Amino acid sequence: MAGRAAPHGGSPQRPLAAAPRRARAGTARPRRDAGSPQPPAPGRNVERWATLQIEEGVKKQKALALENLISTGIIQRDETPMEEEIAGRCQGCFSLADVMYFSKKGCEAVAEDEVTRRFSSEELVSWNLLSRTNANLHRVSWQLTVVWVIGILIRYCLLLPFRVCLSVFSILLLVLASMVVGQFPNGRVKGWLSNQVQMICATLGVRCLSGLVHFHNRENRPQQGGICVANHTSPLDVLILVSDGCYSLVGQAHGGLLGLIQKSCMRTGQHVVFERSEMKDRHLVRKKIREHIADKAKLPILIFPEGTCINNTSVMMFKKGSFEVGGTIHPVAIKYDPRFGDAFWNSTKHSMMTYTFNLLTSWAIVCNVWYLPPMVQEEEEDAVHFANRVKAAIAARGGMSVLPWDGGLKRKKVKESFKEEQQKKYCQIVIENGSVGNGNAC
Repeated sequence: MAGRAAPHGGSPQRPLAAAPRRARAGTARPRRDAGSPQPPAPGRNVERWATLQIEEGVKKQKALALENLISTGIIQRDETPMEEEIAGRCQGCFSLADVMYFSKKGCEAVAEDEVTRRFSSEELVSWNLLSRTNANLHRVSWQLTVVWVIGILIRYCLLLPFRVCLSVFSILLLVLASMVVGQFPNGRVKGWLSNQVQMICATLGVRCLSGLVHFHNRENRPQQGGICVANHTSPLDVLILVSDGCYSLVGQAHGGLLGLIQKSCMRTGQHVVFERSEMKDRHLVRKKIREHIADKAKLPILIFPEGTCINNTSVMMFKKGSFEVGGTIHPVAIKYDPRFGDAFWNSTKHSMMTYTFNLLTSWAIVCNVWYLPPMVQEEEEDAVHFANRVKAAIAARGGMSVLPWDGGLKRKKVKESFKEEQQKKYCQIVIENGSVGNGNAC
């Protein structure tokens, strides 16, 4: 029998020894999920499998980032209003423990600063072989170093000279063509020639950077007599939009190379340019914009209500001035792909020449532009709420978060009026509950 021991203390028979093998062979192995990638055989397609794993991780991370558009950050914030939290702790009476509420809010702001990080370049999920993105990754392995060096040779020895020549040609063409068109008398011919010169030169400027721009919903492009508002990331925003249509620009008068281009455009276009002293006079600015949009034969005005460049991850506070003059608002959402080149201009860190050199030595500028349906101010809606509604539409279409903060914090501190507003709010809570003057304390 299979389970009987051999006589005289001998070794067990073969069928007994084979039983464990059958038992092991019959043991069910854990099945791998159908969706999980199968590991490769040893020594076969290892690199391909690793690449697929990395790409899958990147896709999951991007999907998670889109689901959490407004990031919760590294800490969990309590969004309870001051009135509810303080008034509910000690029934509204004064307490030294109220200091902890303001201390906690201060620590949250320091640990998760959602404002100042919008004024620096966006962090990339993967390295794009640019040393300005991460100066140490090219030292990981000698294979990566070789690829990085090849990329440098391509960008600096092949792309850079071609881009510089095309840039110089574009600027010279704009200056000379503007001088010629400027000699024509005002009329339809001059207007048509002016539009063609601006669009051709803007298209050449985008090609200088190997730009790849995708325009969506062109049926919603701004019409004459309207106001085009867009999120602001870079001076490239103007080139990209003008390459698809002509606009009247609103901005400060500049000097240097940018001033030369600006003066050339002024010879042929109907732009609204202010001196720095006039920009402080908001009434004068609104008056000139209102006069411009009153003439339905003029080009639509292009305005960036944020007033400064943001790193294209969020849309900050829109100045209400452009929403007080009336007229139709044409929102435009501009979203860059930072994997091929960083279009954001950090003017507090880089000069215009440094920024231009970084653009010319990048791989490319890839961008998506969405023309949104025109919007008008509703009845009993003030300019602030109208601006916030337009801002929310642009942010939602471009996949960016919405921030209520002023982009002017890039160069200046928080206004004292904001601090006084919080102080008055706390004092109002205490006074309404009669804790001041009655000696009440918790």
